[in-house]
Amino acid sequence: MLFENGELCWQTSVEYRKPPKKQEGGTTTKEYERYSEVSCKLVSEDNGSQQDSVPQISAVAAYSKGFACSCSPGVVLLFEKTEEKEVYKESQEIWLPQDLFTTEPKQSRGQDITCICFSPSEETMVVNTNKNQLYMFTMPSTDLMKEKSSHFAYLHFPLHSASITGLDICIRRPIVATCSLDRSVRIWNYKANTLELYKEFQEEAHTVSLHPTGLFCLVGFSDKLRFLSLLYEDMHVFKEFAVRKCEECSFSNGGHLFAAVNGNVIQIYSSTTFENTNNLKGHSGKIRAVKWSADDTKFASCDTHGAVYEWNLLTGKRETECVFKSCIYSSIALSSDAKIIFAVGSDQTLKEISESSIQHEVPAFDVDYTAVAVSHSGNMVFVGTSLGTIRAMKYPLPLRRDFNEYQAHAGAVTKMSVTNDDQFLLTASEDGSILIWKVYDKEGGTLKREKEVEYAEEVLIMRSDIEEKSQAMLDLQIRVKELQTENDYQLRLKDMNYNEKIKELKDTFTQEIGSLKTKHQILQAEKEKQELQHQSQLSELMNKQAKEMQALESDSNQKLLMENEKYQELQVKSQRMQEEYEKQLHNLEESKSRTVEELTVYYEEKLNEKSVLLEEAEEDIRQQFQAHEEIRKQIEEDEDREILDIKIKYERRLVEEKESNLQLKGEIGVMNKRLGSLQKELKERNSDIEEMKLEQQNLQDIIKSLEKDIVALKTEIEERANTIQDKEKHIYDLKKKNQELEKFKFVLDHKIEQFKKQIGSCENDIKMRNEQIHEMEGELERFQKDSTHLKLNITQLQQKLKATDNTMHRERQKKQNMEALIKRFKMDLHNCVGFIQDYKKLKYGIRELYTKYVQQLDMVETEELDVDLQKEYTRQREYLERNLAALKKKVVKDQEVHQAAYMRIMQENVSLIKEINDLRQELKAAYTQVHDLQSALRLTKKKQAIQEPAPSSELLSSPAVLRLNAQKENEKIIEMQQLEIQYLRDQIKEKGQSLAVQPLLDGMLPKLNLERSHKTQQQ
Repeated sequence: MLFENGELCWQTSVEYRKPPKKQEGGTTTKEYERYSEVSCKLVSEDNGSQQDSVPQISAVAAYSKGFACSCSPGVVLLFEKTEEKEVYKESQEIWLPQDLFTTEPKQSRGQDITCICFSPSEETMVVNTNKNQLYMFTMPSTDLMKEKSSHFAYLHFPLHSASITGLDICIRRPIVATCSLDRSVRIWNYKANTLELYKEFQEEAHTVSLHPTGLFCLVGFSDKLRFLSLLYEDMHVFKEFAVRKCEECSFSNGGHLFAAVNGNVIQIYSSTTFENTNNLKGHSGKIRAVKWSADDTKFASCDTHGAVYEWNLLTGKRETECVFKSCIYSSIALSSDAKIIFAVGSDQTLKEISESSIQHEVPAFDVDYTAVAVSHSGNMVFVGTSLGTIRAMKYPLPLRRDFNEYQAHAGAVTKMSVTNDDQFLLTASEDGSILIWKVYDKEGGTLKREKEVEYAEEVLIMRSDIEEKSQAMLDLQIRVKELQTENDYQLRLKDMNYNEKIKELKDTFTQEIGSLKTKHQILQAEKEKQELQHQSQLSELMNKQAKEMQALESDSNQKLLMENEKYQELQVKSQRMQEEYEKQLHNLEESKSRTVEELTVYYEEKLNEKSVLLEEAEEDIRQQFQAHEEIRKQIEEDEDREILDIKIKYERRLVEEKESNLQLKGEIGVMNKRLGSLQKELKERNSDIEEMKLEQQNLQDIIKSLEKDIVALKTEIEERANTIQDKEKHIYDLKKKNQELEKFKFVLDHKIEQFKKQIGSCENDIKMRNEQIHEMEGELERFQKDSTHLKLNITQLQQKLKATDNTMHRERQKKQNMEALIKRFKMDLHNCVGFIQDYKKLKYGIRELYTKYVQQLDMVETEELDVDLQKEYTRQREYLERNLAALKKKVVKDQEVHQAAYMRIMQENVSLIKEINDLRQELKAAYTQVHDLQSALRLTKKKQAIQEPAPSSELLSSPAVLRLNAQKENEKIIEMQQLEIQYLRDQIKEKGQSLAVQPLLDGMLPKLNLERSHKTQQQ
């Protein structure tokens, strides 16, 4: 709709557009064509698969010639002004190209166009789709260049259509790898700003890591972790690891190791052998980021429970840890010397962690930090936010809001990385875009580099691809040689044909040239003759012309004189005529004024007469008007009457028509019912006919199959007759073998009796061994009791030792106190001796000494008592030490005896187990032999019963009874032996548990499967 000043000026309706059947070739860029070989071939479109849907305008943009709009997925319509005012006409439709990178190229046409814009010069049009793709179209400069249907081209390259989940760079090549939830992995060149590789997978990719060489990469999918080789034009899956939902992986800086996150465990693999060399356990939450140190000896990781760990890969243990449970970490970065860890999370701060503690925090000012990266020089720290902005700050980190902020993405920043030369910063976001930032210093210059980085140019290629290309080259070379030989042959043939034609043409042209030369000579002679004639004629004509010119000049002079005289005469006449005309004009003016006056009088009289006539005419008109109205009224009344009559007449006709219509409708309903019933009958008849045809076909098939069965049965009857003859011969042979087997059975019965005797002797040995085991158990119990008693004695002695230690400590303290007291007394006595000349002072000093050291006698008594106690203590201590040494010797001897008995029991058990296993094998062999003999006997019995039913039953009745009795006896014997073996096994297990040799017994005594052999024997 077009509105102007609030009023609708123009509108039109659009229809749902289907994409064109054929894709035009020149719609992609050179780079896009370069990678077309990598992708899958296009699948032909099915015209009936896409149904028309309701058109919907998703984007509109105006330009100088008209406007552009998108009414259907994948198409833009151009409308231009026409010569008529405010009228627009559709001039062109432009379609999105098929994406040759994807496995389903047709889906790219189904994208909804969300935005259209034109360049200022209106030379190019750019559109954006709901899958984050940008396309461009060069607007035609003239109407001649316009096509009815055209196609867009990619503005640069296909972009990610979903959130980017992984980003990584390498050292040897200027490439960056990205993966996204759109199930694609892409390799970009950040120097040339090109897309080098692209591959789409069946599962969503959660993380990606590039090998330092740039020739391999790791991609973590929801089902597996895949090791990919980056080939020249493809990505080849080289190895798969059973790591489900791997959301973080990373190659080491040396490339010899790589880490993969499996739940809350970090698994370290070797890049050469692909073996799991180490597992780093300790995280309780979901691991969100992992980083390697520059020398690959350390490893840092963070999780959602606020833990940041630093691991030592040489020992596989944690060196440092910093836990801040209220923060959910999302990203970490390591300094070049691996001493500082920068971490960001949900608490809106940037943390600087060193030596297991947070050294510094920078607030985010009401924004969540989502990613962090550090330059290799260590001077700059880059942080990504949830609003899509990038913040650059210097290190050491600022205390205030001192950083540069740049608006970058429309969604939260998911991944960041700085190149090894600190020249570029790469950022990825949830909006599916990847940005390459050039890093400058404050003065606007690039950062200084120590040396220029040289990137590698080599690429990988599969041997099969090389072989295919070499084979194709050989085929093409052979084809070229064949074509060269063919072309040489064709050229020779053409040369021969052309030479013949040239000879023919040469002969014809030489003949024509000779004839033309003769003609030329004849014409030359004629030309010379005509030239001579023309020259003579020219001289004559020139003479004539000169004479005529002289005559004409004389005549013209005479005529000029005559004309001059005539001119003068005419001039005189004109003067006279002018005077006469002036007189006549004056007379005419006078006469005109007179006639005008007369005419005015005349026409005024006529006017009066006409006014009178007018009034009379008006009266006549009024009278006529009245008469006309009366006539009109009469005519209207007559017409009303006629109309009523006609109305009544036609109403009657209408009623009659309605009645006739009702009758016709009833007849039509009856006819329709008849027609429906007839159609049903026809359908039933047709279905019956089809059923009959099917039955006929089925019957024919049955007849054919029965005929085949008859033929097959006849052949079977013949074959069975042949087989019966063969079997009769075979039965005769078996009868002879039966007699031999009966003899062999007698020998086997004898062997079975010998085996039973051997089993009885083995049972006696087992009983003896069981008694020995009981004795050893008793000895063990006694040893255990003795050891417990000794343990109690040792504990008592230890307690006594502790008590003696305490008393010794107290005695030592008392001794020290007494020594100090004696020293003080000596000092006081020395001072008192100094007053020996002054008896008063001496008396006073002695009195003080008495009062101060009055307890001297008590001290002497306590000293005597303490000496006695000390003697008693030393005597008891010596006695206890002697007892303890004797007990230790006894315990050592008991342990040696116990060990010898234990080893003896173990050796006996091993020998018993070996004997039992040998007996089992012999029993199994005997059972199999008996079973084979019994089955052979049954076969011979059956065959004899078929051939000689009466005599064989009479002859073999008694041996069969004997065999049945022997079989029952054998079964009973086997059951008894099984019970005894089971009983022995239970006892051995109990003894093994008591002696702590359960694993050895379980390994050497597998369960006997005698029940199966018994069942087969019964059968």
